[in-house]
Amino acid sequence: MAPIDVHVHPPTKEYLVDAGGKYLEAAFKYFRLPFEIKSIEQMIEEFEEAGVEKMVLLAWDAETATGLPKVSNEYIAKIVDKYPEKLIGFASVDPHKGKLAVKELERAIEDLKLSGVKFQQAAQQFFPNNKKYYPLYEKAVELKIPVLFHVGMTGWGAGLPGGGGVKLKYVRPIYVDDVAADFPELKIICAHPAWPWLDEMLAIAMHKPNVYIDLSGWAPKYFPETLIRYVNSLLSDKCLFGTDYPFIKPARWLSEFKKLGLKPEVEKKILEENAKRLFRI
Repeated sequence: MAPIDVHVHPPTKEYLVDAGGKYLEAAFKYFRLPFEIKSIEQMIEEFEEAGVEKMVLLAWDAETATGLPKVSNEYIAKIVDKYPEKLIGFASVDPHKGKLAVKELERAIEDLKLSGVKFQQAAQQFFPNNKKYYPLYEKAVELKIPVLFHVGMTGWGAGLPGGGGVKLKYVRPIYVDDVAADFPELKIICAHPAWPWLDEMLAIAMHKPNVYIDLSGWAPKYFPETLIRYVNSLLSDKCLFGTDYPFIKPARWLSEFKKLGLKPEVEKKILEENAKRLFRI
């Protein structure tokens, strides 16, 4: 088996300090982890030791909402170029930048050879079903790339006074359902089990053939029984392995996942086959 982690952030200063600031300091406390910066080489070694074959490495651009610098698409592309057998790069664009965001998405895919785009609506402060952002999805359909949306509780700003101003209303999965309905050709990955809207997320994935769930951001030993039941049956073709590294380590996630008692053929789908089909590997 060759696991593919579909949700990895760079553990470097560029993401954890420059782009994250107080918001990611809070996230590490939320995950009860020591705040530590690592190199990409250390990250690759950690995943290799855990037996992970490939990782989706995510860029980050929430400049308008946070005032903090981005983890640029060029930065991610250079890392992917150095480890082409290990990494798949996903772009990030700030949806508030309008036409410039659409042009940047096109450049990231066509020129920088990245393979998808990730949004974090709570950090970027936007509702994905607002039609002013639809040109981004139209471009993603044109480019034939998947789009990843954050859904459910976020560690971004968790525990800060007022949550650091971060509002959870943006990450309710029902708003992604509108996008899935309006763009049936668009492959959509909803990141995380979507608590406290888990049932809503499961219903959307059941209803919309173009919607997938990545299981990142939660240690598997905390997966609700409802999630495990659907993963092991009706949604076995729609769920993907993801850690949300560096907040959850691959060795821990995989060890706990093996203890869920899933069917062997379902384990293989989650860890490898579904991602290969989605990314056309």
